[in-house]
Amino acid sequence: MPPSKMSLSRHRKKLSFRARQLLCYRTQSSMPVEETKETRVGAGSSASARIIAAGIVIAFCYWASEVLVTLLVAVLLAYFLDPIVTWMESLHVPRALGSLLIVLVTIAAMVVLAWSLVERVDQFGADWPKYREPLRAAANAVQKKMESFEARVSEIEPGDRAGQHIVEVAESHPVRSALLSRLNSLAGVLLGLTFVPFLVFFMLAAKRQVWHATMQLFPATERTGVKQALADVTMVLRSYVVGTALVGLVLVCCSWLLFWGMGLDFPFLTALVSGLLNLIPYLGVVLSWIPPLLTGLKQYHSVGPFLGIFAALGFFHLVAANFLIPALVGWRVRLNALALTLSLLFWGWLWGPMGLILAVPITAVLKVVCDHVESLQPVGRWLSA
Repeated sequence: MPPSKMSLSRHRKKLSFRARQLLCYRTQSSMPVEETKETRVGAGSSASARIIAAGIVIAFCYWASEVLVTLLVAVLLAYFLDPIVTWMESLHVPRALGSLLIVLVTIAAMVVLAWSLVERVDQFGADWPKYREPLRAAANAVQKKMESFEARVSEIEPGDRAGQHIVEVAESHPVRSALLSRLNSLAGVLLGLTFVPFLVFFMLAAKRQVWHATMQLFPATERTGVKQALADVTMVLRSYVVGTALVGLVLVCCSWLLFWGMGLDFPFLTALVSGLLNLIPYLGVVLSWIPPLLTGLKQYHSVGPFLGIFAALGFFHLVAANFLIPALVGWRVRLNALALTLSLLFWGWLWGPMGLILAVPITAVLKVVCDHVESLQPVGRWLSA
């Protein structure tokens, strides 16, 4: 081949090689842009879907609060009573019979406790005129202060009110209004209390069947992880319920001894309500002051005894929060202070007083779920940080 033709052939090969390189470069440079756009669109749609799903879940929790609260209370009671049923089963008592006996004994104990409380409340109601006088005196003092403040504010308001007509509106009976406003919620509470024993019995008696049916909901490759997650949830809930019950018993007994030693009326009733309120994180130390304050208005006419009661209840709360709960509950339920406060705020807003009681176990279960789902593990680490 002549030199001119050889050079021309080499030149064509170089051009074709450079063209292929340029085409590959353009293809490679264009692919990340398209992938980035698709990734951004997918991330935006995923975030929107999560926000919508969260809104739907919150709305469902709000509108179905009675059903969900009843179910959660039954679950906590079932976890609390399950060790006793298992122990009876080891003694060759059929699980269904053991569950029935435990539920009946629990109902009987609750009825006896409720009857004793009704007697104490009835006696408190009979003595209410004696308690009403200090409350009325305190309310009158506050009302006078408010009237004095309003009079001073009205002096600096512009305009003449001489020609204005004052229209008085008759107020409805406060007790009747309160009963009518709470009638629907009371009916919901009674309905929930009716279903709780049946739910607890079925959860205890059919524990193995429910466990097996739950495993069948997941693929075979994921059942090991689901089994471990459910085992962790069981351990967390059981330790929380048992530990909280022990701490509550200690608080009630200590408060009972305190009120009995001070000669306070209705020491057991006051200690029971005050001790249970003292279990609520952060807010419990203030809420536990209300029962002895109402009970002691008839007996104490100075601030000293009330300050002593408040200081003792605050000491009980500090000991329970810093020693008893970490030793009995905290090693399983590991939640930081911020997560605990936010959970109390959210569930208290959503479900009221029952939300404050159920906030800690719900958040603890959510943390366990986040720890076993790879995409949610950062949330679980944040909850326990």
